[in-house]
Amino acid sequence: MFSMTAILIKHPKGDLLIDAGFGRDIAQHLATLPLPFQLLTRYTLNKTAREQLQSSGYDLTRLRAIILTHSHWDHISGAADFPEVPVWIPPAERSFVQGEDFTTAPARSIKSLHLEEYRFDARPYLGFAESHDVYGDGAVVIVPAPGHTPGSVIVFVTLPDHKRYAFIGDLAWQLEGVTEQEERPLTQRIADFEPRLVREHLARMAAISARYPEMTLVVAHDPRSFAAIPKWP
Repeated sequence: MFSMTAILIKHPKGDLLIDAGFGRDIAQHLATLPLPFQLLTRYTLNKTAREQLQSSGYDLTRLRAIILTHSHWDHISGAADFPEVPVWIPPAERSFVQGEDFTTAPARSIKSLHLEEYRFDARPYLGFAESHDVYGDGAVVIVPAPGHTPGSVIVFVTLPDHKRYAFIGDLAWQLEGVTEQEERPLTQRIADFEPRLVREHLARMAAISARYPEMTLVVAHDPRSFAAIPKWP
């Protein structure tokens, strides 16, 4: 079973969502994909990210942006429920969204989508040659990890109590994809834009995990990844 998730990061300079999960218009978004994909897809829609935040009394004006690990339908659908919130993506992913790849048809169908680009600095981070420090304090650092899509990213989060998380999106679909460095052998031709780069980043994340065992790896579709993360509210 896959989970479709959104992660709220709270910060004095404005809060963030990492991915947006399924939105209220998920059926329309799915309908933009090829028919075979639609027929093979079954899902249950629970509370959307916006519904969860609103029902808990969260002040939506605190939400500064949505950071996408990548722009596939199951990560961007919920962004349609936040038309007032910009969606941050790097230039390579924006070009991917604005192209003709069938996997980003749902993103192109969201007319209210407000895409904003951020760029990486030549500042190495955990072995990645470039990075983008969102707040300038090391709390949220984004690194490029192309492969699943041209502009896929990994988001590293460090909490005030020094707990560390790595949100790796769809670099893998299960934790074993990192620990065993092997993922999607039958479906990678469809799922991954460049499988070779995916393998390289899996190896890199396995090395990072071994060096920093206290860091929690969060795989977007593996429910086990979220056991150590507090649920909202």
